[in-house]
Amino acid sequence: MWYRVGADVVVVIHLLFIGFVVGGAFLTWRWPWIAWAHIPAVMYGALIEFAGFTCPLTVLENNMRLSAGEAGYSGGFIDHYLIKVLYPAGLTHGIQISLGVLVLLVATIGYWGFLRRHGWGERWGMRPPMRARSEHRDIHEHHRPPRP
Repeated sequence: MWYRVGADVVVVIHLLFIGFVVGGAFLTWRWPWIAWAHIPAVMYGALIEFAGFTCPLTVLENNMRLSAGEAGYSGGFIDHYLIKVLYPAGLTHGIQISLGVLVLLVATIGYWGFLRRHGWGERWGMRPPMRARSEHRDIHEHHRPPRP
């Protein structure tokens, strides 16, 4: 019984990881330090899709299901749980490439918003809109120490 519960916990962790890979860039808008974990996760998630590797969490889940006396499954986690809902015809290499590109596109959009939100674009020569520049200048002038 514990192996079955463990396999179900792995499924939940796997879903949370996929959600983090897809949407974690938007969490950085509030907590910038998350980027240190998210960028490697995105790279790993895209690599899994591009190269067609099997995620170790899928292997762990299958081993636990087999230990519990259940049948494991072939293919990957996305193929077994998500593709049946999203793409009933089955997982192809083209779909995997598309999923990898989608992950990178969503991350790019998320980090573009992060950079705009935190004004870090100015450091690389990107200029914010005029209103934002004047507000930025007002804030810095307000906190400037008095001149001797």
